[in-house]
Amino acid sequence: MATVVVPIGIMTGLGLFFATVLAVAYKFLKVEEDPRLEVLQDKLPGTNCGACGQPGCGGFAEALLTGEVQPGTCSVASGEALEDIAAFLGVDVGSREKTVARLRCGATEGLVRHLADYRGVEGCRAAAVVQAGGRACPWGCLGLGDCADACTFEVITMSPDGLPVVDVDGCVACGDCVDVCPLDLFVVVPIDSRVFVQCNSPLEGEDARVRCSVACDACGRCAADAPKGTIEMVGGLPVIRHDVDERPGLEATFRCPTGAIVWLEGDQFVAPEEDWEFEGRRRA
Repeated sequence: MATVVVPIGIMTGLGLFFATVLAVAYKFLKVEEDPRLEVLQDKLPGTNCGACGQPGCGGFAEALLTGEVQPGTCSVASGEALEDIAAFLGVDVGSREKTVARLRCGATEGLVRHLADYRGVEGCRAAAVVQAGGRACPWGCLGLGDCADACTFEVITMSPDGLPVVDVDGCVACGDCVDVCPLDLFVVVPIDSRVFVQCNSPLEGEDARVRCSVACDACGRCAADAPKGTIEMVGGLPVIRHDVDERPGLEATFRCPTGAIVWLEGDQFVAPEEDWEFEGRRRA
């Protein structure tokens, strides 16, 4: 009998000891939660999209309390809600430059060569592992709509041409499309950055053009025509610099022989008018 009672007594004693230690530790080491935290979480949209750069609305609320961010950093809440939060905390609303998701591909149906018809699981991730869905350019959009399905705010629709279109007015730059695209074709850029490169192919010259008629062929004319330092050629592709004060203008798109670099107007990519000239030359 003693052989049973003793171990039970020891285990009970240990349990009581550790329970006491935990209770004392909780009493003296617990961190008091700011009562404003719950109020702030109720005032925030609760989408937990991460567009503000914080781990969800809870993390954003904590950052607001420490002064790390301003209410205006949230791109989802309405202006009225942001004013309410600012008044509650006694701070300025603040603001940030609006950013939106853009697609680095302009190969609508008929512009990219097809080597085979893809017949399989309906999804970009599945098609990407099967010879790029049969397309000659394995770096371009597959057009199967994973991004539209993943978009929390439902601002991406598939056009009749087979490419996703982002409603920039509703886009909050949450990054859902960036994360889901298996070819890393979506990027988040400032909305007032009008010059955009609609290509992700690393090939140059004829190797690029034979696969897709709107592929960048790495000629570098856009970088040469843009203000110095605003566009750089990296790995055969022009890269728009968003960390400089000046932005490239329409002239950067003027001499592109394939139309791979374009001028943005809202949701649309607009080619320069026929009567535009650059240094006495008409657009190629």
